[in-house]
Amino acid sequence: MVRFKNRYITVEIASPAVPESKPLSIKSTMLHECILNKIKQLHGDFGVAAVRSGFLAKYCNENTRIAIIRCRHGPHQFVTSSIPFITRIGKLDATVRTLHVGATLKHSFIFIQKHHRTFLDSLWSNLKTDEERSALEAAVMEFTKADVSMIKDNLM
Repeated sequence: MVRFKNRYITVEIASPAVPESKPLSIKSTMLHECILNKIKQLHGDFGVAAVRSGFLAKYCNENTRIAIIRCRHGPHQFVTSSIPFITRIGKLDATVRTLHVGATLKHSFIFIQKHHRTFLDSLWSNLKTDEERSALEAAVMEFTKADVSMIKDNLM
């Protein structure tokens, strides 16, 4: 049998209409349809036909605003070239930024962990009092328990 190589594209979704403290109401199906529409607009029927086989929005976290998109190796270039041109996801104004393109889902999650650690380190250095630091630590520990179970469900 022939092995199909996949690429996992990690993206960050930003919306000026929704504050950073609130979760986005974006589902993976909405992101999937939005990307396919943009590929059709930019690359036509050929681009959509090339991408459609094996294309899936695998993971979409509303709280961290990070999503992982799976597509086949080769046509992933249509996806990566179309992502910066997305301005709306559903009814929400949004900008999508590519963070990482990897060969496995495991490496994409490892990248997400490193990305979050650098973000938390920058937050930690800006805090001045021990009370603020303990509040941040408690919030992170509570959040990671829910996030770890969600990641395990997506890996299965």
